[in-house]
Amino acid sequence: MLPAGQRGPGSGGEAAMALDRRWPLALARGAVPVALGLLLWVAIAGGEHERQQTLKGQPGADAALAQRRRHNELIMAALREAAETDDNVAHRGVPWRK
Repeated sequence: MLPAGQRGPGSGGEAAMALDRRWPLALARGAVPVALGLLLWVAIAGGEHERQQTLKGQPGADAALAQRRRHNELIMAALREAAETDDNVAHRGVPWRK
């Protein structure tokens, strides 16, 4: 018989200790890629803001931004039309117009 508070072999005490050691390692392995992705996202988002400010300061920037807005409007119109119709718009000819 074992003294009070001690466990015998195979009682599960070793498995609980091994599980406790694995949790921090598993959390670190999951958190590191998330943290790296967040840092990359922040770095890219900051560069995008600077790029937009540089574009606004260049001559002819209004025309380029207007052209980009028009292009985005056409894409959104095409997506809206595709969402509203039952036809497969992917099978239409390449230069299609309304």
